Amino acid sequence: MNAEMTETPDEAKDKLVMDLKVVVADAEELLKATAGQAGEKVAAAREKISGSLHEAKQQLCKVEDMVVDKTSQAAKITCHYVQEHPWQAVGIAAGVGLIVGLLIGRR
Repeated sequence: MNAEMTETPDEAKDKLVMDLKVVVADAEELLKATAGQAGEKVAAAREKISGSLHEAKQQLCKVEDMVVDKTSQAAKITCHYVQEHPWQAVGIAAGVGLIVGLLIGRR
C-alpha cells in the first residue's frame, strides 16, 4: 500500500508545509544566484519572483499557525473527553489496540 494514501489530514498538512518551505528556500537561493545578472527581463523576473516569494512566506506562516491551532484544539478536546469519560477512553484504546494487533498478526 502506498504510504501517501494512508496519511492523515494533519500529516498531509505538515508535509505540505515542509514542501513549501523547501520551495521557498530554493527560490531564495535562485534569487541570490541571479543577483549579478543584468537585463530588463531578468530584473522583471527577479522582481516578480521576489513578490511571489514574499506572498508564499506569508501564506506559509498562516497555514503553519492554523495547523498548530487545530492540533492544540484536538489535544485539548481529547484530554477533556478522557477526563470526563475515563472508562470509555480505556475501552476505545483497548479496541483500537486489539484491531491493530489483529492486523499486524495477519502479516
